[in-house]
Amino acid sequence: MNKIEDLSFEEALSELEVLVRRLEEGKCPLDEAVKTFERGITLKNHCDNKLKSAKLKVEQILQNPDGTVIMKPFLTEESPI
Repeated sequence: MNKIEDLSFEEALSELEVLVRRLEEGKCPLDEAVKTFERGITLKNHCDNKLKSAKLKVEQILQNPDGTVIMKPFLTEESPI
């Protein structure tokens, strides 16, 4: 298994879908089901964070009245102030 923080949104979502199907089948032993569920929650949170980041980046794109597009600097929690 790859480290979740190294996965792209698409990779994490794909793995999450596999885990959900596995859990829905109900054939996992309890310990494996719990570990699968925990990884699934972490993948879901990773996907949420990727989507929030993308949304913030899109919100930074502004359009002037003349139709030209300007970009505001995108600041993250890691960005220096």
